[in-house]
Amino acid sequence: MTASGSKTSVTDKTGRRIMVIDDDREMRDSLSHLLAKAGWRVESLADATEAGQRIAGFQPDVILSDVRMPGLSGLDLLRSLNGTDAPPVVLISAHGDIPMAVEAMQDGAYSFLEKPFDPRRLLTALRHAAEQYRLRQDTARLRARLAHLSDLDRILLGDSKPIQDLRADILDLGETDATVMLLGETGTGKELVARALHDLSPRAAGPFIALNCAALPETHFEAAMFGVSGGQNEISQPGTPQSGTLAMADGGTLFLDEIGACPLPVQAKLLRAIETREFLPVGATAPVRADFRVVSASNERLDEAVTTGKFREDLLYRLNTVVLSLPPLRERRDDIPLLYQHFVAQHAALFEIDPPDLTPEDLAALLSHDWRGNVRELRHVAERRVLAARRGRGSVAGAISLDGDSMDVPETLREAVASFERQLIAKAIQAHKGRMDAAAEALGIGRRTLNEKIVKLGLNKADLI
Repeated sequence: MTASGSKTSVTDKTGRRIMVIDDDREMRDSLSHLLAKAGWRVESLADATEAGQRIAGFQPDVILSDVRMPGLSGLDLLRSLNGTDAPPVVLISAHGDIPMAVEAMQDGAYSFLEKPFDPRRLLTALRHAAEQYRLRQDTARLRARLAHLSDLDRILLGDSKPIQDLRADILDLGETDATVMLLGETGTGKELVARALHDLSPRAAGPFIALNCAALPETHFEAAMFGVSGGQNEISQPGTPQSGTLAMADGGTLFLDEIGACPLPVQAKLLRAIETREFLPVGATAPVRADFRVVSASNERLDEAVTTGKFREDLLYRLNTVVLSLPPLRERRDDIPLLYQHFVAQHAALFEIDPPDLTPEDLAALLSHDWRGNVRELRHVAERRVLAARRGRGSVAGAISLDGDSMDVPETLREAVASFERQLIAKAIQAHKGRMDAAAEALGIGRRTLNEKIVKLGLNKADLI
């Protein structure tokens, strides 16, 4: 260790970090030597005025500071660091007395020790301070991660037993790297659960890449999943590599929605990629490595597909290490009023109106409907109810029926045509489970025309499949 100048850094193999502040060079060097031998990473300063600037870069778990120093004192430093994210401060002094110790503890010091101090007592106090600080930081990160769960309330809001069990399962699996398969009907929120698993995982800082297997034509499936090493394709320029979803998911989570639609010829390559984390892009001669967690989803069990030879049994066993079943809305009817009022409040705030009252007739309509579209359908019904309420009319029964009086009647022929096209295209996409080529063929238009109309009409494919 060197001790020249006003700052000394000592690095070891442990992760604990401490900042030592003392204007006495001999004491500063002695403390740094003691702490380094005890397994700390040490940064020492002769002046407390530099501490605030260096804390962000060094990120100490604890600060050890003398009280009496020229310029900024240890007590002044303690007061300047007052905050929930600030590391704990242990103060030492050769001039300590009871009033000073009381003042230091009242100002938030973790501990106060007089010189000369027992090294074992000092090390114990510092270790405990660092452990409590790291525990507090871990708790704060977990709370932030839980608060950041995108749209999780849309599927996990409720008090029914099935939804309570699902919440518990997601929390249990969040910190693991286990491969998870999600089973549930359309609209139950499988992608939102997949995102929750990602946001709760150690991979939360990495990418979340979703691939809807049912929305890809078989001719483009392999390129979309594994990428293209070169040549010309629909996305990239000639000679430019095109990354597939596996490469893009490196360091994060790969969500394979409607995995049952994965073409049989691709399944063997996907199995190998999951097992080895290596895959060969189209046209490549050397494999590419990527580290990703796999979460898959299906709206039907794949056992029958295995029996008929449409899905590989070994791939299924690799994907269903853990299976989570998302309950349909009809199996948790007690949650329907709570979910509905939650969505109504969201949309009312968006349109800056008061939420419409829930009448007994509205409640009866909610509880008697079969909700084939599950939570997604309920959310859309709530939105239509709020849109009707802007004109002082409407009911839940009308919002449930697409032809009900809650719908805004188009005032021009152009609006009426757009409304009709929007409904017709939405039904075609739903009927063909997101397979855009099939939907375009059923509508009697080209794929490009369908894409242009989807953009023009403001349709969201993710809400339809």
